[in-house]
Amino acid sequence: MLEKRNELAVEIVARLDKAYPEARQELNFSNPFELLIATILAAQCTDVRVNEVTKTLFVKYPTPQAILAAQPGELQEDIRTISFYRNKAKGITAASSLLVEKHCGRVPSDAEQLVELPYVGRKTANIVLSNAMNIPAIGVDTHTMRVPNRLGLVSEQNPDKVERALCKLLPRDSWHRANIVLQWHGRYTCKAKKPLCADCAVFDLCAWPDKEPLN
Repeated sequence: MLEKRNELAVEIVARLDKAYPEARQELNFSNPFELLIATILAAQCTDVRVNEVTKTLFVKYPTPQAILAAQPGELQEDIRTISFYRNKAKGITAASSLLVEKHCGRVPSDAEQLVELPYVGRKTANIVLSNAMNIPAIGVDTHTMRVPNRLGLVSEQNPDKVERALCKLLPRDSWHRANIVLQWHGRYTCKAKKPLCADCAVFDLCAWPDKEPLN
């Protein structure tokens, strides 16, 4: 049974890779610290809005040390167009402080050390590792949760369990690309409220009982 699901998972990722050749991490960044900050900002906020803010934010605050040197309330003001900006400013400042104290201002390349940072869970840690450090990992966001469940690859509602299941189903060297294309499929086709089943590249492989029949 597991072997068949392994084959199904590989086939689904291969098809989605062909369907979304342009798929990429949509948060703009040039190093692990920038992606860490962008991912924190992106919680319950659009990538488009985050990218608008980080255009100038990363110039002003290129390092954790620069974050810590900001005047009280300055960072909060700089990100005020982001949802929950007050809490996120506190989280970014606290994470920057720990980076300086424990890691000499560098973002660690270890998931367990990353999740010790304030506002950093496994999703954020894995996104940073995979996209900014080329370390195979799967960050489970709302799309990476929904799509594999609909497709029948997993039957879990816990993000950590979904991560472990997908890592078990897919070859390690495909984790990064699988993560990206599953996210894109969820964002642009297999949408939460109204999935575009007629446009689905894996419709015939989908086990979701509520998928719309093709005409």
